[in-house]
Amino acid sequence: MTLSLQRRSCMSSKKSTPASKTSLENAEHGFVATEVLRDSLQLVLVNMLDLQLVGKQIHWNVVGPNFRDLHLNIDEVVAIARRGSDEIAERMRALHATPDGLASTIAKYTRIEQPVNTEVLTTDGVDIMVKAVQATVDVMREVHDPVDEDDPTTADILHQYIAELEQQAWFLSAETRRP
Repeated sequence: MTLSLQRRSCMSSKKSTPASKTSLENAEHGFVATEVLRDSLQLVLVNMLDLQLVGKQIHWNVVGPNFRDLHLNIDEVVAIARRGSDEIAERMRALHATPDGLASTIAKYTRIEQPVNTEVLTTDGVDIMVKAVQATVDVMREVHDPVDEDDPTTADILHQYIAELEQQAWFLSAETRRP
């Protein structure tokens, strides 16, 4: 029997079932995140999601001098965090990891100090937001090296959001800073 006949014989003896076809269609293809990469991105995701939540909480409840400027600036931070959380979650999916954005997960793993549910003076709002942004950036810097070791492409995504959020922290803190 020739090699091509042997192949055809082997192939025809295998039954193709819908389940086996589905398994092949759902198989992981390409780069699969390591546990370290998956866990690192999950921690970044949690803090990006919480930055959005804390940002909106302060945005809704801030009062006092420079209210409008701070109100709008907080929305810029929230927009960056929203875009960043979506990009991180989608990157996780591209690497065959499952992002967890459930409220219970965010509450359990966030590194952001939670504000009190009350009106917030603008100067206090600045402090809360700068700390929240910095906590998020600190997480990204903490996981950067292990992420870069596993996947430099994902590390580039972190670089982008570190730069954007550090700029926002500077914008916010300049509101109350004195020379």
